[in-house]
Amino acid sequence: MRTEALPVVLVGGLHADARRTVVKRLLTAVPGSVALHHDLATAGEGTVRRRVSDASGVLATGDAPLVADCACCALREDLVPELDRLAGDGTTRLAIVELWDSVEPKAMAEVVVAHSGDELVLTNVITAVSPALVLPCLGNGDDLAEAGLAAAATDRRTVADTFARQVEYAPVLALVDDPEADEQDHALLTQLHPTARRVDAASGELAALAFAGFDVEAAASAQHPACARLPQEADEAGVTTLVWHRTRPFHPERLYRALEDLCCAAARSRGRFWLADRPDSLLAWDCAGGALCVESAGPWLAALPDAGWEAMPPVRRAAAALDWHPEYGDRCQHLVFTSPGLDPDGIERLLGSCLLTDAEYAAGPEEWRRLPASFAPFLDA
Repeated sequence: MRTEALPVVLVGGLHADARRTVVKRLLTAVPGSVALHHDLATAGEGTVRRRVSDASGVLATGDAPLVADCACCALREDLVPELDRLAGDGTTRLAIVELWDSVEPKAMAEVVVAHSGDELVLTNVITAVSPALVLPCLGNGDDLAEAGLAAAATDRRTVADTFARQVEYAPVLALVDDPEADEQDHALLTQLHPTARRVDAASGELAALAFAGFDVEAAASAQHPACARLPQEADEAGVTTLVWHRTRPFHPERLYRALEDLCCAAARSRGRFWLADRPDSLLAWDCAGGALCVESAGPWLAALPDAGWEAMPPVRRAAAALDWHPEYGDRCQHLVFTSPGLDPDGIERLLGSCLLTDAEYAAGPEEWRRLPASFAPFLDA
């Protein structure tokens, strides 16, 4: 009879060979561990294929029917019952959930934590990486459907943005030895997620990290555009990270015209920004592979009444306080660009040209609201 919750570690990543290598090494390093994998490639047949393995090989297979024509939904529905079954057998020491290629760890981590308790506890999230493939993945703007990796018929994500989120969410990056990787590949990975613990998948440290612990709320906060732990400026092995911070709003029309050049300027860019015609909306910038996603991430705290401020989590209030302006509060531009061969001066000039001029700025917020609503197709759809 089990007296403690079953530890669960998620292992994900688009680099399938690297992911499988990490799972095998965990199975070997942790006696009594079991790996659970749902293969979403069979969704076209109307089912998701489940496989349960240990270090000796496959223990069991089965099928889970699609839910609302969505393979990822079937995974969510089938995952927790299978984990509960492993917890109930009393012999499993560690449950390793090997996520399918394009499944993002954030959604699955939140599913496991929502059902955690006396039976299950999420102990870490690991993304397996082949360093030589980091730049090709970040530069791949193809839709997942074109790559045969869509998790549902409505899946409109790209290879690049999916890979970026897989890397940036996980506190542990397990690197699989790749003779083709060079210093630039490793520098790019470091600058994408400088706070991650990078570990050689062949090292004994990997098994210990599987049990290290995981805070799902902190991980979500670190990704939220209002309080994201964005990288700091860096320049190493030909890879540069530019942090651009200003306290003046963008002219919506000029920024819109500059989007194509800005999206092509870096392998990865992200952050939060402020449009003059939308003074209350904190807008998220998320770009990888030349494809940009712009969306509202809620209000700036300065746009809320005092009671609304108090209702916000401490991490959000702390992030706002760091950017606080005596007149405009936490409204600001905070964008980060990371890439080999980056042209920081060119990006700064282009971004600067998109800000309100002195005369436009002096006209004040009421005039700003009358500027062309160039981002309406992004934000009002």
